Amino acid sequence: MEKNIARLRRARTTRAHIRDLGVARLTVLRTGQHIYAQVFTADGSKVLASASTVQADAREGLKNCKNKDAAAKVGLLIAERALAAGIDKVAFDRSGYRYHGRIKALADAARDGGLQF
Repeated sequence: MEKNIARLRRARTTRAHIRDLGVARLTVLRTGQHIYAQVFTADGSKVLASASTVQADAREGLKNCKNKDAAAKVGLLIAERALAAGIDKVAFDRSGYRYHGRIKALADAARDGGLQF
């Protein structure tokens, strides 16, 4: 449980910094089975775009939903949906997770999809 408390502490400091920037926020939630991504407005009051491995179009062509390939597909989907909503510049909120593995794969794919952060 202490690992989760430390992760949430890191997330809180990151979100405080992002709040000062005043740009849309791309946030990530990683579980053992799935990965979720959402783009929020600058004040955090509204979700502008979302993608996850729970959705059927993200699972299409994947063996399972908990590897780097699935995270990369979610990254491309969130970039596509954010650009369709008129958002091209975001701040990446990794929710206190290390920038490694699935989180890095999602971020790189979102950059390849056209998002700037």
